[in-house]
Amino acid sequence: MKLYQKLRTAVPRLVLSQEDEEEDEEEEEDADTPTPTGHSRLAPWWVGSGLLLSAVLLSAVTVWVLRQVSGGWHSPTPPSQCHQVPESHRFDCYPERRVVVTRELCEGRGCCFIETSPAAGGKRGVPWCFYPPDFPSYALQSLNQTALGMAGLLVRREKAYYPRDIGVLRLDVELETDTRLHVKITDAANPRYEVPLDVPRAKKRAENPIYSLDFSKDPFGLLLRRRDTGTVLLNTTVAPLIFTDQFLQISTALPSRFLYGLGEHRSTLLHSLDWSTLTLWARDVSPTESFNLYGAHPFYLLLEEGGDAHGVFLLNSNAMEVALQPAPALTWRTIGGVLDFYIFLGPDPNAVIQQYQEVIGFPAMPPLWALGFHLCRWGYGSSNETWQTVRAMRNFQIPQDAQWNDIDYMDGYRDFTFDAQKFASLPSLVEDLHKHGQHYVMILVWPGYTAFADFSNVDTRRWWLENLQRFHAHVPFDGVWIDMNEPSNFMDGSEEGCPPGELDSPPYTPAVLGDSLSAKTVCASAKQSASVHYNLHNLYGLMEAEATASALIQIRGKRPFVISRSTFPSQGRYSGHWLGDNRSQWKDMYYSIPGMLSFSLFGIPLVGADICGFSGSTSEELCTRWMQLGAFYPFSRNHNSQNEKAQDPTVFSPAARTAMKDMLLTRYSLLPFLYTLFHRAHVHGDTVARPLFFEFPQDTATYGLDRQFLWGRSLLVTPVLEPGVDSVMGYFPRGVWYDFYTGSSVNSSGEMLKLSAPLEHLNLHLREGSILPTQKPGPTSKASRGNPLRLIVALSPGATAWGDLFWDDGESLDTFERGSYSYLVFNATENIFTSSVLHTSTKAASTTIGTLSIYGVQEPPHKVLLNGQEKPFSYLDNQVRPHLGCPVLEGCPQPWQGAEGAAQGGFLGWCGQLCLAAIPGCPLLSCRSSR
Repeated sequence: MKLYQKLRTAVPRLVLSQEDEEEDEEEEEDADTPTPTGHSRLAPWWVGSGLLLSAVLLSAVTVWVLRQVSGGWHSPTPPSQCHQVPESHRFDCYPERRVVVTRELCEGRGCCFIETSPAAGGKRGVPWCFYPPDFPSYALQSLNQTALGMAGLLVRREKAYYPRDIGVLRLDVELETDTRLHVKITDAANPRYEVPLDVPRAKKRAENPIYSLDFSKDPFGLLLRRRDTGTVLLNTTVAPLIFTDQFLQISTALPSRFLYGLGEHRSTLLHSLDWSTLTLWARDVSPTESFNLYGAHPFYLLLEEGGDAHGVFLLNSNAMEVALQPAPALTWRTIGGVLDFYIFLGPDPNAVIQQYQEVIGFPAMPPLWALGFHLCRWGYGSSNETWQTVRAMRNFQIPQDAQWNDIDYMDGYRDFTFDAQKFASLPSLVEDLHKHGQHYVMILVWPGYTAFADFSNVDTRRWWLENLQRFHAHVPFDGVWIDMNEPSNFMDGSEEGCPPGELDSPPYTPAVLGDSLSAKTVCASAKQSASVHYNLHNLYGLMEAEATASALIQIRGKRPFVISRSTFPSQGRYSGHWLGDNRSQWKDMYYSIPGMLSFSLFGIPLVGADICGFSGSTSEELCTRWMQLGAFYPFSRNHNSQNEKAQDPTVFSPAARTAMKDMLLTRYSLLPFLYTLFHRAHVHGDTVARPLFFEFPQDTATYGLDRQFLWGRSLLVTPVLEPGVDSVMGYFPRGVWYDFYTGSSVNSSGEMLKLSAPLEHLNLHLREGSILPTQKPGPTSKASRGNPLRLIVALSPGATAWGDLFWDDGESLDTFERGSYSYLVFNATENIFTSSVLHTSTKAASTTIGTLSIYGVQEPPHKVLLNGQEKPFSYLDNQVRPHLGCPVLEGCPQPWQGAEGAAQGGFLGWCGQLCLAAIPGCPLLSCRSSR
């Protein structure tokens, strides 16, 4: 206890800036003298973060704090204080790769050098060279109140060990909303490159923020707490701030080990904090663990102890890496731009992602056909061969909405051309697709010698539009697949290499694959309209997606469909994403789930992997299982490489083909539900596919789950991810879960269950209290739209349920914004089932309600009434299906009456037809019996 008290009285000087509107003049006069005032504010972090582990840890931190306050630092660092720093809290002072760090090199930077046992598996492990407690940093020289928060100056006492360090920094803190904080650190004297992203600007200071903010003066540090729990979310005093022209570094302690995001990487959903480094630099490479992949997303979500969540976004597009260590702690390192942080306070995971998307933009509403099944391969030898695949799919009545072509269709692999011999019938193929309610998507890419288009230039965007317009006049495509837009290059830099200089050879290079910024891409010094490629590289895919989506809107006058490989925050406004050139292996199928869920966090809900794998030859078992999983990717496409055997559903045995077909029919039956989820993503920033911990943040057993996922809050998907098995283990959070197909229920206390999973079966379960709008499936989404709806009600133990339906014409622009849609909310409570029309439009399509299935009725009801009229019904184990027929909707509707005498919530029926045209003055939607 004495050590704990010692810590509290020895922390750095705090300025209580958020809660004290004016600085205390007397406090300023004594700023150089450590005092206990406000020191107890640090206690919750040390307790809540579990850092009060031992007397050794506390004494080490105390030494650091005392030395920082005294303003002294010595070189070489005394070995005693170096040994007092616990291994898990050693922040790397020499992160350079491909360098053998010696004691001489390390101490030349004024850092501690202690050798430790090498980490297993080639990992970096505990750094041998790390910052001593008294390493110099910036001091907070001044802090003043502003209309939105605070502004101050940070001053460095001594030079950093990277060139051109910036001695005076400007700090801007804006309390933008009650749940969003904006912190920006930049050069106080000279402008620097900043990401040209359109972000919202706060108009007034938050009135009731759920966070509190303190600052350490010397060394400078920010301490952010959650008000209701006292949990310290950020504490940047744990390591020195470094801000040079081409090396920016800031570290923070973390309140827990449950960290997600920071893409794009191939890994588990929950990141390991065991000395791992995540690099963000867009790169063309087959998805491989530990490599920097196609996109850059400097955003993380962290679950705190107790289930609260917060998120942190660094708005910076330069090459960067994020170092994780088991303290738990995190270090951001970037080689340009500014430190521009947004912190989102949630407090639940869903709210964090909504708040993040309020900054980067909500995703676009896709056309309905984009949610159907897509088929592609690299290796269709001709348009006739492509056409044969389409016909085979139709002959077997396997649902398909879009046919794609890879680079085979091009004339000499040149964009905006097609091979006049092998693909002479391509225009006729596209015409045939359109006649059958299907769509055509083509790739745009640049193999061969290339001058890369600069999409930051408005003239380039105009040129892009004109070329797409000319090609569309010959081949009326419906969507565009933009590939290799990291941008990818088959050589490093250019034929002549890259020029000498600190853009292509910076003082520090993050841990990028290839050890060079130009590895398999263009030179960082390449000039673009908006800046140099050094700054814009990670934005290339975003800028191309924006240009392509804009062109499609002008050409087709409908919602654009764009799928991009390279991505950056805000990409969901313009495109979806596929997870790249995976392999036909079981582990690749597994990794697609954390990949998909991570992009849900990044605000790109239209995401999926190449079903059955891109490279290598699949097996029938693998492809069957993958088609089952892939039917529940938000973006569902089967695609493979040239010189591999075909893997579309038609080429497999009748049993496998039937299993694949049945699963696609299940997907198509769920399109109304899936479409509504995308509407909620577009309007509210909800996720479509989501991890279980989003819905059950208090259940720690869900934190590491990434072999299952949810659609929305209601539908649990448990795929088979291993060969040669006929069962699968799945976790069921506490509550009642219903088998999607049969309505049979399991009342879980929060447990792993073994589920039967023969090759033809995918386990799907409905969460209690949900209502899903489904539809009789057709061969295309267009054909399905005209089929009757079926509502599935999954009752809670209290016999309640809720659901909704968004419906429009499926392709027009801005239907929600223009009010050209219908939106219904379904409720079941107290034996009454109602459908409330919250919005309707005469321009919205109408459809028919065919059946209503009610899961959770444990005994057959005596009778079922529809508006007072008795209706026949059938009762199966645990569910009621009324037999209803109501051909028209007339008059002002009334609430449906419940079934009388049913045990545990026997329910009423639903009318046979639901008209989504305008019903003036009617708050409830029902229909009278035709009898």
